[in-house]
Amino acid sequence: CVVMWSIANEAANFSDGAHDYFEPLFKLAHELDEQKRPRTCVSIMFSTPETDQTLDLYDVICPNRYYSWYINTGDLEAGREGMRKELKAFQDKFPDKPIVFTEYGADTVDGMHSAYNEPFSEEYQLEFYKMYSETFDEFANVKGEQLWNFADFQTKFGIMRVMGNRKGVFTRERQPKMVVRYLT
Repeated sequence: CVVMWSIANEAANFSDGAHDYFEPLFKLAHELDEQKRPRTCVSIMFSTPETDQTLDLYDVICPNRYYSWYINTGDLEAGREGMRKELKAFQDKFPDKPIVFTEYGADTVDGMHSAYNEPFSEEYQLEFYKMYSETFDEFANVKGEQLWNFADFQTKFGIMRVMGNRKGVFTRERQPKMVVRYLT
């Protein structure tokens, strides 16, 4: 079932010329769709309310955000404040546009525990999702959310991702991590 059209995922919508590039694509999607479903682009962290050149084209704002993970790693309060600031800016600039978070998450090694809420621990992932839920609830424009990701998965090898992407709330073997109880 298609509920809206995403014209791009994590494009450089903050770059000069982005509006001129995307405007015809948004128009074409609207012209070709008899049902006139909403249109969006899923935005990367660099596409903020201040820098994104294409936000006026969106029917729904769809940010991928990783506060307290890639930005302010391990600091849930700094992440909360960064997200609040950005959500307020979206709301001030586009008070009538809904926001649906399309990615957010924290890598978590199943079975790793910490009494100090350290990144990669199951406790940190749980507190991370609680913080996001609480912050989303503060803003009427936030109408939906899609966490990243259902289950851990393999990626290319590199120093950033040992044994793949571990942002899943389930392991690769589909075993639940601690956060699943909170989410259900």
